[in-house]
Amino acid sequence: MKIYIVTGETSGDKHASNVVRELNKISKNQFRAWGGKNLESQNVVIDTNIKQKNYMGFWEVFKNGYQVLKDLERCKKNISDFTPDLVLLVDYPGFNLEIAKYTKENNIKTLYYISPKIWAWKSNRIKKIKKYLDEMFVIFPFEQEYYKKRDVNVKYFGNPIFENIKEHNFKKILRDKPIISLLPGSRKQEIDKNLPTMLKVVNEYPDYNFIVSASNNFTLDYYSKIIKNYNVEIIFDRQYDILKSSVASIITSGTSTLEAALLKIPQIVCYKTSFLSYLVARLFVKVKYISLVNLLLKKRSVVELIQNDFNSDNLKYNLDMLLKDAVRKKILLDYDILCDLLHTKKNVSTMIAKRILDIKNS
Repeated sequence: MKIYIVTGETSGDKHASNVVRELNKISKNQFRAWGGKNLESQNVVIDTNIKQKNYMGFWEVFKNGYQVLKDLERCKKNISDFTPDLVLLVDYPGFNLEIAKYTKENNIKTLYYISPKIWAWKSNRIKKIKKYLDEMFVIFPFEQEYYKKRDVNVKYFGNPIFENIKEHNFKKILRDKPIISLLPGSRKQEIDKNLPTMLKVVNEYPDYNFIVSASNNFTLDYYSKIIKNYNVEIIFDRQYDILKSSVASIITSGTSTLEAALLKIPQIVCYKTSFLSYLVARLFVKVKYISLVNLLLKKRSVVELIQNDFNSDNLKYNLDMLLKDAVRKKILLDYDILCDLLHTKKNVSTMIAKRILDIKNS
């Protein structure tokens, strides 16, 4: 079976690589992809490395519009040259739904893993989802019901973060003082906007060690220029170890907030973007919360500091609270509820691999 995979960021690359691993256990396959080191580790031929390819935010996408169009055309050519039996698109909706249009028009079976968050914003994307996708694999239980009401064929096998955590070989990071971790994100624009504010509280906590979880997409020099003289440690590509070794974490909104919750690490969620992107989001985003933890629990369990509210005074106040036992205990109880909500005994990647094979043979 010939499968072309398109991912756009590190988390998608990881989830796709797990599916490839499971597919190779049950069938003979050829893979090519837009991906990163995780897919490459499964011997997938990488046509384009996704390093620093991801743009997020309305203004940021607009600024890079010409490059995005060039990338779309190159990706279409890569798919055409490979002549796959099916295409697996992973997350990255602004790009991948355009690729889905192309693959459907060329009679290639098109599957989608990790739904666009149309329940939060851009609900009109459901038209493309209905028109261009043969099937979608969702990762949150409420998404299955959402799509069912709209007559869209989706499958829910569970959330793949559990298997990533289960398979991780944890190595405790030991320091002379308790660790507070800083997770500024994996995109340059996120790091540029959020890490400087995170750093402003470092000097207020001399009894703690601060560790920045760094992405291999960027260099030590890049992080050092932002961090300057702040007394923090930079560790690359060990996010789970860093989180598990922390007493608290300050996290840019995204998948990492859910990972921290499943690892039982109390957290503050933050997000800052360009003024235009924030303004448009205020007009069109329909959900009450930005963190996956609060969205799934349907309540404010962890603190969210967004745009102007994300400042050093608010961050210090909420970090002081987070380090208190009573606050931590309440958050950890909420995390238990979240784990029960998402946990499944099945290996998600195995189930998706089997379903892909069924679709190919149908």
